[in-house]
Amino acid sequence: MAWAAAVIPPAGRPTDATGRDSVDPTAGRRTEATLSRLHLLVTRKLDGLLQGDYVGLLPGPGSEAGDSREYRPGDDVRRMDWPVTARTTMPHVRRTVADRELETWLAVDLSASLDFGTGRWLKRDVVVAAAAALAHLTSRGGNRIGAVIGTGSEPAAAGRDAPTAGPGRFTQLPARSGRREVQALVRAVAGTEIRPGRGDLGALVDRLNRPPRRRGVAVIISDFLAPPAQWARPLRKLRVRHDVLAIEVLDPRELELPDVGVLPVVDPETGELHEVRTGDPRLRHRYAEAAAAQRAEIAAALRAGGAAHLRLRTDRDWLLDMVRFVAAQRHTRTRGTTR
Repeated sequence: MAWAAAVIPPAGRPTDATGRDSVDPTAGRRTEATLSRLHLLVTRKLDGLLQGDYVGLLPGPGSEAGDSREYRPGDDVRRMDWPVTARTTMPHVRRTVADRELETWLAVDLSASLDFGTGRWLKRDVVVAAAAALAHLTSRGGNRIGAVIGTGSEPAAAGRDAPTAGPGRFTQLPARSGRREVQALVRAVAGTEIRPGRGDLGALVDRLNRPPRRRGVAVIISDFLAPPAQWARPLRKLRVRHDVLAIEVLDPRELELPDVGVLPVVDPETGELHEVRTGDPRLRHRYAEAAAAQRAEIAAALRAGGAAHLRLRTDRDWLLDMVRFVAAQRHTRTRGTTR
């Protein structure tokens, strides 16, 4: 099920007279207006030094109630904890927890299997759009965002005897705040060249664990075609300190094959070429069953790792799917976990 690049022309992608993708001038305004009304929930308490909009781990100035301690001369009497005072017969004051800024890290998978699409977009287009949306959602109010980008490592040689590719190449962009820095990060993600050769999703996720980063949000954007055994353990380790969101990008041809006769397909990571007789209904049925089992295994591994799971498709409106996900997340989580 690693086959991700079939010789099928992308459908429904608007182009101009030069053959380049045309851009709807209203799309950017619509996206920004929609995202400005969304807000991702963060359930983990954060550490840090700067003031922000999220609950911190350490006592300090803020509005979130912390634990109580005995009253000392000079304490603000407005913070008297009367229930504890009544139980202990000793005056106590309620401490508050400092509000902190949020740090978000993106693990962006741009391996060769992402350079494929038969819907409205290529999978890499959806990856870049998701990264831009998350940057917009989490970079407000002095919050910081950084990224680790992974792609292939070596040129893929065609044929069954092609050499095995290396572990992949990684580019790290430091976490920074500010509109200009966020735009530079998105441009860096969009401008990353997809290299042939096999990537390493497990190593990419593990880049967010080493060195240990401040508590915050970790977002993994990938098609997750690598075996779950490769990335499940780094994912579980990442969940210990962070809220984890996994964005799975897929194409409809990865779920079922059309009846288009003999179809040449190539593994973009190894260059291996096969011809598939799509006119055989039994083959298409087995393919659909294997694809469904693969996606179920991915979903189970993400669920076992404690990650929130958002699925985006190249033949659907990614923005609408993201809006629905954020709305469902807010509806299901308990109020008061974040401000």
